Amino acid sequence: MGFLDRSRTVAPADWNRWLIPPAALSVHLAIGQAYAWSVFKSPLEGALGLSGTQSALPFQLGIVMLGLSAAFGGTLVERNGPRWAMAVSAACFSSGFLISALGAWTSQFWLVVVGYGFVGGIGLGIGYISPVSTLIKWFPDRPGMATGIAIMGFGGGALIASPWSTQMLKSFGKDHTGIAESFAVHGVVYAVFMSLGVLLIRVPAEGWRPPGWEPAAAVVGRMITTANVSARNAIRTPQFWLLWVVLCFNVTAGIGILEKAAPMITDFFSGTSTPVAVAAAGGFVALLSLANMAGRIVWSSTSDLVGRKNIYRIYLGVGAVMYLAIALAGNVSTPLFVVCAMVILSFYGGGFATIPAYLKDLFGTYQVGAIHGRLLTAWSTAGVLGPLIVNAIADSQKAAGKSGPDLYTNSLFIMIGLLVAGFVANEFVRPVNARFHESAELEEAAR
Repeated sequence: MGFLDRSRTVAPADWNRWLIPPAALSVHLAIGQAYAWSVFKSPLEGALGLSGTQSALPFQLGIVMLGLSAAFGGTLVERNGPRWAMAVSAACFSSGFLISALGAWTSQFWLVVVGYGFVGGIGLGIGYISPVSTLIKWFPDRPGMATGIAIMGFGGGALIASPWSTQMLKSFGKDHTGIAESFAVHGVVYAVFMSLGVLLIRVPAEGWRPPGWEPAAAVVGRMITTANVSARNAIRTPQFWLLWVVLCFNVTAGIGILEKAAPMITDFFSGTSTPVAVAAAGGFVALLSLANMAGRIVWSSTSDLVGRKNIYRIYLGVGAVMYLAIALAGNVSTPLFVVCAMVILSFYGGGFATIPAYLKDLFGTYQVGAIHGRLLTAWSTAGVLGPLIVNAIADSQKAAGKSGPDLYTNSLFIMIGLLVAGFVANEFVRPVNARFHESAELEEAAR
């Protein structure tokens, strides 16, 4: 594959490892645009005569394809290297926008769904996992911090994309031609921006270690392996499925609030002396986004100090307490509601950022990217489960004539139950049995 071949990305001895996080960020900040899809929903509905359900289809398919492409493409990412993966991600994500631009221009919505959802969704999944194993290999002394920096970019991408997309629609117009022009600009700009990562990314030379760092010293008293497990063997271990449950339930609890944040806070305090206005509800959503992004770097970096199992005890245990506080306090205190929700969302982001390091601790660095890709099916499941729980129960309670916190109380207690179940699953995580470890000869042959 020439320039994209893994052998062409081996770093020289004097390469600065701190160039790798910016390379990862260039991809994650771009694909994080997915969280800003809502900016295009209303314009598409008006220009193409769509319903709210129809205008959500590109985003929904994109998230499904993210999980599927990460799961099925993880082994290819490990085999072909991060430069190949980032190039594929850039090509798919950018061309997805260009196909969508053609769809909007010709008023063929199915092209928007195929472009943004299917083709762009493949770019999302491959791009999301593309830098993970490389970052862990460059930062074996601080894997949580390294992956947190990159995955923070995915959480923060919408903070850039949302105002940028809004301004383009304002400049080009919100009819089908204006939407097409906005999509086209997105495709070209993201192609250029993501190419920075393709050019910068490098893998460390075989046997490279940070100066002064010794693996033996790092594992004392901690559940960290010095062996390696293949992706094929990893899914046969109970540890993989325990972490699948942990990630799924932690994400379900966070996305349950994130997906319905504005109407939830408005409903909670609608019958009080301090109702929440629409503008304030929008501010609440922004605060949750900031908490989500900050949690990805703060909590994942903390996990390097306290250990991955302990940090998930915090995510799941304290998260359950925060949900309980919201359920019991009801609409008594708006600040309490906001603070608890922000803590939950910081754990949501932290859970995403910490899981690659947890996988590295258990399965080694051999095929951690492929293992991570398979584990992300938990995200796809949670993306359906969380909103379904909150919305279905709220709708049924509203149909029964209830209002305020009563719309969400049952959902809150379900989330508490899921977090407790995740906490228990985390407690059962133990070092991987030696029968699943790869031999040194097989690892060398795979390289």
